[in-house]
Amino acid sequence: MKLIDTLEESSIVADLQASEKQTALEILVDAMTRSHPEIDKHDILNILLEREALGSTGIGDGIAIPHGKSSQVSQIISGFGLSKTGIAFDSLDGNPAHLFFLLVAPENSVGTHLKMLARISRMLKNPEFRQKLLEAHSQHDIYQIIAAEDAKY
Repeated sequence: MKLIDTLEESSIVADLQASEKQTALEILVDAMTRSHPEIDKHDILNILLEREALGSTGIGDGIAIPHGKSSQVSQIISGFGLSKTGIAFDSLDGNPAHLFFLLVAPENSVGTHLKMLARISRMLKNPEFRQKLLEAHSQHDIYQIIAAEDAKY
């Protein structure tokens, strides 16, 4: 499965304006649930916050991959947020996060969930991809950048 198959353009926040982790997650979940109105945003937010309580999904290098599992979804769905200024996300390196890939998977999707996390991590190892995302200005631009990189794998 490709990442782009899980991402709706309307689930992309091209100018993520938040000063802290919970607000960033609220904005990202809000965008995702606009694309998937059948999903309860409070439930998804609580799942993500519970996951963050176990350990931050801020992996360093300005990247965070908040993720969780929910009985409300039957297939993996994703979202993306770009913060030009950066958001304190308790990242491993202590630096703010700028690039946010949000992932919500069905409760029973162990293998698929891990494969998608690995796919995102692999894509983000490419510094040119990260730089293109940081320089993007719109949902459409971000969607196209992700689609082009995703097609390489």
